[in-house]
This record gives sequence, structure tokens and C-alpha cells, in this order.
Amino acid sequence: MRKKILVIARDDHIGDPVGAIFLDLEEGTPEVTRRVREYLGGRIQILKLDLKRDRAVVEVEASPFAQEAIRLGAAAADLARKGAPRNAIAMFKQALELDPLSAQTLYEMGLALAELKRPAEALAALRRARELTGDSVDLLRAMARACVAMERVPTAVGYLERALELEPASRIVKRELLALGRRPPPTPLPIHGAGTTRRRIR
Repeated sequence: MRKKILVIARDDHIGDPVGAIFLDLEEGTPEVTRRVREYLGGRIQILKLDLKRDRAVVEVEASPFAQEAIRLGAAAADLARKGAPRNAIAMFKQALELDPLSAQTLYEMGLALAELKRPAEALAALRRARELTGDSVDLLRAMARACVAMERVPTAVGYLERALELEPASRIVKRELLALGRRPPPTPLPIHGAGTTRRRIR
């Protein structure tokens, strides 16, 4: 069996049951583990859990059917892109039965759910994908769109600001922030340190 690491961010779970583990770091490992297990689902085996003030790092067992899940998830994503997201959802769920920790499947399913105007479900899938893969601009933008659809604008702004940290020159992220009433900071100019050699543009 392979192992995978999930990073559950406190800010992604404010006000929900698993978010409560961050309110009292002294409540004890068994209780924390129980809540995290409930959140992850019974099919995911927790091997190790390290709770910090802003995140929980969870080591879990990966599914032995990961490759099969990837192939099925890719077929579902192709179906969704061809204009049949509703039919694709059933295939995505089958893929996640094989491997509930397939990050790409979770991401693609989140996009399909968003297209079907099911933002809460979309955000849950995208959030799990983030826990498995970390941040990317496309993922954070998708999460922000789901939050806007749920009228959670401050949370959406937070995701877009994080996306801008990753890609400071992104015009599309800046436009999305402006649309939500938040003026993004100016793009920082490159800083050339002492002794840095500037390359001549030919």
C-alpha cells in the first residue's frame, strides 16, 4: 500500500464539524482523530495525524485501485467536457469508490458540479482536492467561483488573493478580485540584488 498526505487547512473549515478540532488543541488525540475520520469517510485509513494551529497533516493509506480510478475519472472528465456533466457525475463517483483520494477526479468533479449549479458540493470536492495537492491558481479560482455562487464573497476573495500570491501578474485573477470589489495590489517589479547580472535581451 502506498501512503498519501492530506493537509486540512483551518480556514477551509470555519464553522463546520472538522473545523472544531482547531478550537481546542488540548482536547486529545482520540477525539481529534474521530472527527477527522468522520470527515474523511470510513473508507480512508488514517495512519498518522499531526495537528497544528492552522492545519492538520494526515497520513493515510492510498487505494490499491488508484490507476483504475484515474482512468475512470479521466473518462468522466471527457464526458463532462463534451457537454454531459450530469452523466459524468455518476462516473466520477464510481472512480472515487475505487480511490477516494484521487485528486484529479475530485477537481474535475468539482468543476462539473459547479457547472450543474451545485456549488456546495463543488466546493467540498475542490476543497478535498486542495488538501491532497496543495494550492494552484486554477483550483483556487474554481473554489472562489463556488463561494461566490454560495454568497460567501469574503471567502472567495481570500482564495483569489492566495491565487494572486502564486501568480502576481495574473490579469484574470486581478479582474476577478475587482469584480468582487477588492482592488488587487500592483504587480511588484522584479528586484535585482547587488551583484546580479542582467541578461541582455536580444
